[in-house]
Amino acid sequence: MRTWLVGLAMAAAPVALTVVGSGAMAADAAAPAHLTLDRIFGSPDLSGPQPRALRLSPDGRLLTFLKNRADEKDRFDLWARDTATGEERMLVDSKKIGSGAELSEAEKMQRERARIGADKGIVAYNWSPDGKSILVPIDGDLYLATLDGKVRRLTDTPGGQLNPAISRAGGYISFVRDQNLWVQPLAGGAARALTQDGAGTVHWGEAEFVAQEEMDRSVGYWWSPGDARVAVERFDEARVGVVTRAAIGANGTKVFDQRYPAAGTPNVAVELWVIDPATGARVKVDLGSDSDIYLARVNWTPDGKTLLVQRENREQTVLDVLAVDPATGKSRIWFSEKARPKSWINLTDDYRVLKDGSLIWKSERDGYAHLYHFVRGKWVQLTKGPWVVTGLVGLDEARGRIYFTGTKDDVLENQLYVLDMAHPGEPVRLTERGWVNRAVMDGAASRLIVTRSNQNQPAQTYLADTAGKRLGWINENAVKPGHPYYPYLANHRERTFGTIKADDGTLLYYEMITPRLEPGKRYPVFFQHYGGPHSQTVTRAWESPLEQYIVDQGYIFFQIDNRGSANRGTAYEDQIYHAMGTVEVADQLAGAKWLKAQPYVDPARIGIYGWSYGGYMTLKMLEADPGVYAAGVAGAPVTRWELYDTHYTERYMGSDPKGRDAKAYAASNAIDGATRIADPLMLMHGMADDNVVLDNSTAFAARMQAANRPFEMMFYPGKTHAAVRDVHVWTTIMRFFDRTVKNGAR
Repeated sequence: MRTWLVGLAMAAAPVALTVVGSGAMAADAAAPAHLTLDRIFGSPDLSGPQPRALRLSPDGRLLTFLKNRADEKDRFDLWARDTATGEERMLVDSKKIGSGAELSEAEKMQRERARIGADKGIVAYNWSPDGKSILVPIDGDLYLATLDGKVRRLTDTPGGQLNPAISRAGGYISFVRDQNLWVQPLAGGAARALTQDGAGTVHWGEAEFVAQEEMDRSVGYWWSPGDARVAVERFDEARVGVVTRAAIGANGTKVFDQRYPAAGTPNVAVELWVIDPATGARVKVDLGSDSDIYLARVNWTPDGKTLLVQRENREQTVLDVLAVDPATGKSRIWFSEKARPKSWINLTDDYRVLKDGSLIWKSERDGYAHLYHFVRGKWVQLTKGPWVVTGLVGLDEARGRIYFTGTKDDVLENQLYVLDMAHPGEPVRLTERGWVNRAVMDGAASRLIVTRSNQNQPAQTYLADTAGKRLGWINENAVKPGHPYYPYLANHRERTFGTIKADDGTLLYYEMITPRLEPGKRYPVFFQHYGGPHSQTVTRAWESPLEQYIVDQGYIFFQIDNRGSANRGTAYEDQIYHAMGTVEVADQLAGAKWLKAQPYVDPARIGIYGWSYGGYMTLKMLEADPGVYAAGVAGAPVTRWELYDTHYTERYMGSDPKGRDAKAYAASNAIDGATRIADPLMLMHGMADDNVVLDNSTAFAARMQAANRPFEMMFYPGKTHAAVRDVHVWTTIMRFFDRTVKNGAR
């Protein structure tokens, strides 16, 4: 379920954490303008240019990135910047190459799960190890771009290629075609299939649905150093239940029999093989006697002699890291992570294998996500305290330095730090307070690419040295004349932050934006919520101008992070264990009670909105506390957790919804209590949603209709879970709120 559940954020540009100087919003614009929904969803992007996929070339001379067009904000081209001179040029123009062919259904769904379903042009690329060429997929086919501006087409096959990559030594390009893994010499030559039986329910080299949607794993094969071997996932969906998904469009309906592993039902049967790309010889990896497991992560050690496989049990309470001999497939458990009672394992990509065979690893074993050094069978904790490490950015082995992001200084900020691995005392902060940062480094950890934002400045990106000193702007994105947001500065309102106590005394962080308050006047509230795990919505980062539009319409904008949300430690998150729809609802009610006590809030005019998990929360909040809220909008809600997928749902609710976990599932569903809803409700859903399938909303609607309960409904033909990005969705929401909240509840 991941980030889809953060309603308004999906209407913004891809989240890029940035900010401008403190005076940037001083609003000296000559003619103050008012935001409109058409302008918010139009081009150019109001948040300014948002480069993606920033990478340094292997020799460090070029910084490459994907850049969206001013006249078509969802179309991306490949650009390069000379790190010495700052000169920029377009390397590949997405409109000059590409066939324009329609993407395969498999690639459409991969993009949907990667949250880039609406993007066009170039959405990914790979540098060759020698730095002389770049693999660029467009419209399902593959192209090789060289630094002189030339582009050569590599494939021209109906159905397209999935998951393209360049092998680690640069000998091959690889891709999935017709559910099999293919390799082709990078220097030229014919492609050939390394696997042959991919067809029907059998897939090679792909990540299964739940791996893509819930496990942050989008690939299904991994090249070894030196190109001697490639580890390849094989999965068979034959035992996975079929959901007939009717992608209802404006001019017709396409019916897909989608393999969808609903909670409590079988997952795919997964295997892992190691294949010699030159000869095709293969060995099967021993994943253990229990076949009902998740293949969580796969990596090679730097010397290529060991394959590291993360195996997670179905209950998601034990994660075994297997050390595999790639020549024989034999495995042994190197170490295991075990969840605390009434908790689960959160998967991570924050780990690195060192040249000496030891490991830097992020773990929540002390109750907070921290870094550890696993060396000679012993664990050495490197970071500690009541805060979390949010990302492992880089590792300089020669100097023994670890670069990471975390919330040490403020839970609402994400700062970059460096730590001496040999003497792990206080980490040194490398970024400025008041900003939310993310960062990447080159493989040698010689330079940083930092992207930062705050509430007054959209994302800006700069190149920095290892001390955090800015060497030059990559995207300053200053809000000055010419910037898309500049005309709206005069009406920009700053957010305020604070805390409210939950019923058990836990501090809950909120954020609020108010119109210019007039003495004695009370205002309606647009109360947004997400509520689900694995997400933090209240931060000091730049957010969608849509929030400013809502405030400009006369509403107070408000949201709060409840117990169960991310980056506050396991005790905070674990409170939703087998209890979805309980503490989250109570904490949102605490926010509503606080609002009602404020002299500038009209207590009778608080409207609630959420999408996906947030949509589920709208229903549960209206059911639990009738009369508290003036109205609610539930977008793409899960209404019965038995309808949602295994890996996400079972992590929190248990894997046996019809047996030992039946009571928890029954208490969590939003259908049994539907008829308790007495306040105005708008139910919204995309009719081609493959994530939260439409059955969730039709089942809820049927229950309401059978009981003759009034509600409103807006379904979107052809739209997926990303329907929240549609201007009509927000036109409908605002008209509904104006009618039921602003003007209807007095």
